[in-house]
Amino acid sequence: MRDWFNSNFTEEKYKAYLEELNALHPGALEFRVAETPIFVEKAFTQKMISACESIVDVIVQYNFKALTAHAIPPDIKVPGENNISHFIAFDFGICENADGELEPQLIEMQGFPTLFAFQVFQTEVATRHFNIPDNYDSYLNGFTKETYLQLLKDIIVADHDPENVILLEILPHKQKTRIDFYCTEDYLHIPIVCLTELVKEGTQLFYLKDGKKMQVKRIYNRIIFDDLQQQSPEIQEKGKILFEALDVEWAPHPNWFYRISKFTLPYLHHPYIPETRFLSDIKVLPADLENYVLKPLFSFAGQGVVIDVTKADIDKVTDPHNWILQRKVKYADVIKTPDIPSKAEIRIFYFWKDGEARPVATQNLARLSKGKMIGVRYNKDKDWVGGTLVYFEK
Repeated sequence: MRDWFNSNFTEEKYKAYLEELNALHPGALEFRVAETPIFVEKAFTQKMISACESIVDVIVQYNFKALTAHAIPPDIKVPGENNISHFIAFDFGICENADGELEPQLIEMQGFPTLFAFQVFQTEVATRHFNIPDNYDSYLNGFTKETYLQLLKDIIVADHDPENVILLEILPHKQKTRIDFYCTEDYLHIPIVCLTELVKEGTQLFYLKDGKKMQVKRIYNRIIFDDLQQQSPEIQEKGKILFEALDVEWAPHPNWFYRISKFTLPYLHHPYIPETRFLSDIKVLPADLENYVLKPLFSFAGQGVVIDVTKADIDKVTDPHNWILQRKVKYADVIKTPDIPSKAEIRIFYFWKDGEARPVATQNLARLSKGKMIGVRYNKDKDWVGGTLVYFEK
C-alpha cells in the first residue's frame, strides 16, 4: 500500500486535496496536513485495539473513581461529575521493539474530545482525492459516516434541542483546532460559544442568539482547564462560574480529562503499554535513566516533558507525586517519503454513550513527524509531516 500510494502521488493531487480541505471554512485550517495517510494492516490494528480494550477494562471497574480520586487538582474540580467519560482518545506511537519488529506503544490517553468532526470531512476528501481502495477504511467496528455521526449526535446532543447544547471553548475562533469546531457545528447544528459569552442566572446558564437568551442544557466541553489557568484575569474570573453547582449536563465532564490521563498509566499493564511509575513511588532510580522519559502529570501539548533524563532532572522535581517516569519507546522511521522517512502516531477514538456498559472504537486521526517529538512545533519547514488519518485494512 505504501509503495502503491507513493508511486501514484503527485504534488497536483496533494494541492487539490488541500484546496478542498481549506475551502470548507477558509482560513480555519491552521495546522499542516500531511501529504499521505497511513495504511495499517489488520494484525497491527488488532494490537492497538487489544491495548485499548485492556485499558477500558480498568476504566469500567467499580473502583476506577476511587483509584483516580487524586487525579483531579483540587482547585479545578468541577461539580456535577457523571459516571462515564463520553469520549476517550488513545495515542499510540508506531515503534520498533528490541527485535526490530513494528509494534504500537501507548504514549498518552485522554478522557477528552479531539478532532471528531473534522476527521469525518478529511476522510471523505482524502478517500476521493487519493482513490483509496474499498478494502481500507478510516472507521472501526463497521462504522460509516452516517452511523458515526449519529452516535456523536446521540452523545453530544442527546435528547435536547441542538440550540440548547453548546460547544464551549475559550476564545474558540482563535484556537488552532477551530476547523473541528466549525465542522461540529456543520454536522450537529450546535452553536460554538466562548466562555466569556456565558450568562449565569441562579443555577442556569444562557448564551445570546440574535440578541435572545437561550438556555444551555448540555455542554460539549472543549475547555482544557489547565489552559483556563493560563488566561487573563478577566477570563479566569469568568471561568469561576463553571466551578459552581449548575443545572447543566456535560459531555464529557471536565474531571474525566484528569481521571483518564497520564495519571492512569501506572495502573496499566500490557505489552503495548510502556512501564510507567509515579516518581514518588520509585525508591531506587533505574541505572539506565537514558531509557526513560520524565513527564509532568498536569501539562498539555508536550510541555515540560524531559526526553533525555538525568539524575539532575529528577533532583529538580519538588512534587514527585505529580510526575511519572515512563520507559522510553523507540519510534520507528516507518513511513517512506521522497526523502527521509517519517515517524508516526495514531490516535484511536472511543465513544461512550450513556447507558452503555463500555465505550466503542469508532475512528482515528494520525500525525507524522520527522522531528524529535511528534507535534507541529517540532516539524517546521519539513514535508510529509503533520496531521493525517489512518486507513485500516478491513
